[in-house]
Amino acid sequence: MKIILFGGAFNPVHNEHVAMLKAPISAIGADKVIIMPTAVSPHKTGQMTASPAARLEMCRLAFSDLGEVSDFEVNKGGASYSYITCEYLRHKYPDDEIYFFMGADMFACFADWVYPERILKNVKVATCEREGSAGVAQSQQKFKQQFGEEALVVSYTGAAVSSTRVRTAAAIGADISAYVPAEIDRYIKKSGLYLVPELAKAQKLLTDKRAAHTLRVAFMAAENCRRLKIPEKKAVTAAALHDAAKYLKLSDKRLRGFVPPEDVPENVMHQYTGAYLAEHEFGVTDEDILNAIRYHTSGRAGMSPLEKLIFLSDMLEEGRDFVGVDALREIFSRDIDECLEAALKEQLDYLIEEKRHIYPLTQAAYDYICEYRKNKNKGNVE
Repeated sequence: MKIILFGGAFNPVHNEHVAMLKAPISAIGADKVIIMPTAVSPHKTGQMTASPAARLEMCRLAFSDLGEVSDFEVNKGGASYSYITCEYLRHKYPDDEIYFFMGADMFACFADWVYPERILKNVKVATCEREGSAGVAQSQQKFKQQFGEEALVVSYTGAAVSSTRVRTAAAIGADISAYVPAEIDRYIKKSGLYLVPELAKAQKLLTDKRAAHTLRVAFMAAENCRRLKIPEKKAVTAAALHDAAKYLKLSDKRLRGFVPPEDVPENVMHQYTGAYLAEHEFGVTDEDILNAIRYHTSGRAGMSPLEKLIFLSDMLEEGRDFVGVDALREIFSRDIDECLEAALKEQLDYLIEEKRHIYPLTQAAYDYICEYRKNKNKGNVE
């Protein structure tokens, strides 16, 4: 008998999970499919996470016609390590051919898993590539060099969707119906999974165009916060509120008590009113979040990782199309400080060319990051 194990956090299940699983079922000619959500994923720390019970139920709703949903890891509790699960399945199915199916992102870091050799002792690895994508050739080559065997690679047709984007959209009350099966959409809405009511409330202060921009900023922040060791909810909160006061006049009752700084350009003022609104209207007390909102347009000297992330996500989100944006995004993908320096220079060059006032904080931010990177390159900064 040929068995497919499809494990993951499923936080939450989305359309691409379903499309991915259909591909190996056909390619392998599977007799049995086991879908197994983790209790706690060691690879997904810092995320906004639904309970194991909720993720188990979502798997049952989404995969009921594709296979059997196992509660083995959920019932075991604690961190879910795949080598234990694979040993359990090998003991349960001693004579059968078991394929451990995983997404390309997990396959790429398979060597970093706990006891990968013990996994391979009990199962074969299968992974996937989306039709038209760059594929997994490099990961496959690395896998063969390290473990002396090749993984089965299957292709599938599907749109690029991530659980990160679903969680982010749900957190701020945006529509997720395009990303998830209908039954999952209903379950998430009915259960209020991932929803942060204050963030959803803030979106009502925005125009549709500005709300769409805010969602894209939140996507970029959420998708990059892990590599900067920033908790996902913190990044999403700052992104969701960064433009919340964009259309509020200083006379608005919600800004009663706000004292504007002196000599602030009109296009910069909303960062200060936004931080005030976040604290006094939406109850944000985390000073790092407030500062990320407070300086998201101007920047400042000595920005924290979160401040840098929100500043750059605002400037480089996928809806921006100014000349040079793709080059900045490429730099961002590998070095946030190099990107910050380049982005601030882009801003300053634009202001000079347009003969517009340069806000002192922006110049200070640029001078600071240039000096910081110079010292870092000399080995004077940890």
